[in-house]
Amino acid sequence: MLRYLLLPIITGLVTTTIFASVKVEKTEYKGWPNCYRVSNGKIEIIVTGDVGPRVIRFGFLGGQNLFKEYPEQMGGTKEEKFQLRGGDRVWKAPEDPVATWAPDNVPVEIHITENGLIARAPVEPLTSLQKEIEVSMATSETTVTVIHRITNRSLFSLEFAPWALTMMAQGGTAVSGFPPRGHHPANLEATNPLTMWAYTNFADPRWKFTRKYLMLRQDPNNKEAQKLGMFNPDTWAAYVLNNEAFVKRTSPDPTKTYPDFGASFETFTNNEFLEVESLGPLGVVRQGQTVELIEHWGLFRNVLLKDWDDDELDRVLLPLVRSVGSGR
Repeated sequence: MLRYLLLPIITGLVTTTIFASVKVEKTEYKGWPNCYRVSNGKIEIIVTGDVGPRVIRFGFLGGQNLFKEYPEQMGGTKEEKFQLRGGDRVWKAPEDPVATWAPDNVPVEIHITENGLIARAPVEPLTSLQKEIEVSMATSETTVTVIHRITNRSLFSLEFAPWALTMMAQGGTAVSGFPPRGHHPANLEATNPLTMWAYTNFADPRWKFTRKYLMLRQDPNNKEAQKLGMFNPDTWAAYVLNNEAFVKRTSPDPTKTYPDFGASFETFTNNEFLEVESLGPLGVVRQGQTVELIEHWGLFRNVLLKDWDDDELDRVLLPLVRSVGSGR
C-alpha cells in the first residue's frame, strides 16, 4: 500500500506533504515568508499564506511565471485597500465597486490535502463572505484542478455568483472558442451572447476574431482597457506567452442564469496585464451556504503557432484544450 506523510500546519515550522509525486512545502516567495509550493516535479504552483487566497505563481520548474506579478506589491500585507498583486483570485459577481473589491490583505489558513492544499481567508468584515481556493495537482501530468469557493457568513441570503479571475503576465495573447459553428439556413437558432462594456471597442487592434475563435492580445504600450464576455457550454481560455500556453477550462450549466447578460467567460486587458475569467451561475446564496466554481488548468511547452487562424488554432491549440479535464 502506498503511504503518504501528512503533517499539520504549524506557524513557524516548515511542513511537507508527499503523496505519490506531489509535494507541498512551505517557502518564502518575494517577501512573503509563509507561502506554499505545490509541485509534481514538472510544474509548480505557489499559494500565498500571508494574504489572499491567491495563487501567485504557475509555471514549469525553473521557468517563467505565466501569471502577472506586481513587484512593488510583492511581500505586502495589511494594506487598507485592495491590492491587485497579480495571480489568480476569487471574487463575487456581478462586479460592485465596493463589495467586490473588498481587501484580501490578511493571512489565510492553509490546509494541506493529499495532492495540494486549501487556502481559506477569514470572513471579510465588509461583505460577511468567506473565500477559499483549493488546489489539487495531478501526480504526473502538467494539470491542476482549482476550486474557487465563497461562503455566505452573513445573517441574510445574498445574490451573487463565484468569479475566478486569472491575471496573466504581459506580452501574450488570450484565445477562447465560440460554441460549435453551423450554417444558414440549417442552423437558425442563436447559440450564445457576446457581452460588451461601455469601453469595449472592436476597432482596437488587440482584438482578433475568426469563425471559431476570439483573441485578445496584451500590449504593454496600450493603456486603454478592453473587455468582452460570452457564454459557452464548454468554457475555456488559453494564454500563449513565449511559446508556452496556460489553459483553463470549466463547464457551465446552460439551464442556469449567469452574470453580465449571461457570461460564463470574460477577458479584460490594459497595459499592465490580461485577465482570463470564468463565472459561475448567479443565484441566491443562503446563510451558511457555499458556492463553488471548478476550473481545470493545464500548462504546455513548445506551443508554436505559425498564424492565428482557425486551421492553425485547430491544429496546435485545440488538442491542448481537450487534454485539460472538464466537468462541474
